[in-house]
Amino acid sequence: MENIIIAVLLVILVETSYLAMVNTKRLSHKKEIRPIFVDTSVLIDGRIIAIAQSGFINGKLSIPRSVVGELQFLADHADTEKRTRARHGLDVVTELQNIPNIMVEIFQDGSKAEEGVDERLLKLAKKYNGSVCTIDYNLNKVAQVEGIQVLNVNDLAMSLRMAYLPGEKMLLELIAKGQDTHQAVGHLTDGTMVVVEHASSKIGKTVEIEFVRSLQTAAGKMMFAKLVNKDKAIIPKEKKIAISKKKQTSNKANTNSRQDDKQNHKKQNNHKNKSEQREQNFIDLLNKQ
Repeated sequence: MENIIIAVLLVILVETSYLAMVNTKRLSHKKEIRPIFVDTSVLIDGRIIAIAQSGFINGKLSIPRSVVGELQFLADHADTEKRTRARHGLDVVTELQNIPNIMVEIFQDGSKAEEGVDERLLKLAKKYNGSVCTIDYNLNKVAQVEGIQVLNVNDLAMSLRMAYLPGEKMLLELIAKGQDTHQAVGHLTDGTMVVVEHASSKIGKTVEIEFVRSLQTAAGKMMFAKLVNKDKAIIPKEKKIAISKKKQTSNKANTNSRQDDKQNHKKQNNHKNKSEQREQNFIDLLNKQ
C-alpha cells in the first residue's frame, strides 16, 4: 500500500514539475515581446498603417502621450502646412487603434516632454528594453549610438524597392513565350517575371532590354520591357544618291548666293564712290567760282 502511495506521489510530482516548466516557458515567451515606441515623424508619415495591416509588426506599438501631445500642439499652433500634417498624424493614431490583431497602447508618460520628445523616446526604450520606430535621421543615429534597436520605415522602403526602374537597361535571357504571341518572358535573379514586348523571335537568346513599367500584384511584382534595337537604319543606294545630289544642289545654291551678295556689295560700293566723286567735283566747281 505504501509503495502505491509513493508511486502516486511521484507521478503527481512529475506532472507538477512539467506544468511548472511549461508555464515558465510561456511567461518567458511573453517577456520577449518588446514594446515599439513610435516617433512623431512616423505618425505624420503614415506608412506605418500599411506595415501594421500587413502583419509584419511583431510587438506592441507604444505611442507615448508626449508624442500625441506634440502632434496636438502642432495642430493648434503651427503654420497651415504643419497643422495639416499634425492632424494627419492624429488620424493615423486612430487608424492604428482600429487595426485588428495589433496591440496599440497610449503610453502615459505625460502630455509634454520637458527634455524633448526624442530624448523621452530614447529613455523609454532603454527603461523598458524596447525599440524606437522613426524616420528621423538624427534620432536614428543617436539611438544606434546608445545601442537601441531602431525600426526605420525609410530603410524598409528602400529594401523593398525594385532593383530596376523604368528606363534602365540590362541583359536578359528569354526562356518562354508570353501571354500574347509577340511576347517573350525572362526572369530576374530574385524571380521577378519580365515580359518583353515583340520579342517572341528572340526566345532562347540573351538580349538587351529596357524596362518600361512595373506592376505589383497580389502574387508578386512583374515588369514589362522592350528590346533595345542596336541595328542602324540601312539607306538604299538610290536614296543615298538623291541625298548626295540634294546636298550638291544646296551647296551650289549657297555658293551662287554668296557670289551674288559679293557682286551686289561691289556695285553698291561703286555707286557710293561715284556719288562721292560727283559731290566733290561740284564742291570744287563752287570754290573756283
